Amino acid sequence: QVQVVESGGGSVQAGGSLRLTCAVSEYTYSQAWFRQAPGKEREGVASIEPDGTTIYADSVKGRFTISKVNARNTLYLQMNNLKPEDTAMYYCAAAQVGAIATPTLFLQLAYWGKGTQVTVSS
Repeated sequence: QVQVVESGGGSVQAGGSLRLTCAVSEYTYSQAWFRQAPGKEREGVASIEPDGTTIYADSVKGRFTISKVNARNTLYLQMNNLKPEDTAMYYCAAAQVGAIATPTLFLQLAYWGKGTQVTVSS
């Protein structure tokens, strides 16, 4: 069973930065970050394919950057210029199928972490 563990969340003021880390216990083909705020549905934040192709939600474009170090099975999410509306539980997901190429299948097969809380105050 693939283990996924997120870290790096915290409380910051608007305009601040955080870097989330996702440690995956073994190689996975593709990874993604999701978030869920209280009372809202889970939404995709950013995804990355093995060739480095990335995709972002419109709400975070230009502020968030997804990256990974394959040799360490580690995924990152650099979050800059944070806004109060970014407040949510952030989840990492990893699967053996493409998050961008086959998003529905990715969600069906993904291994999920327990999340890390990000709180942005105004």
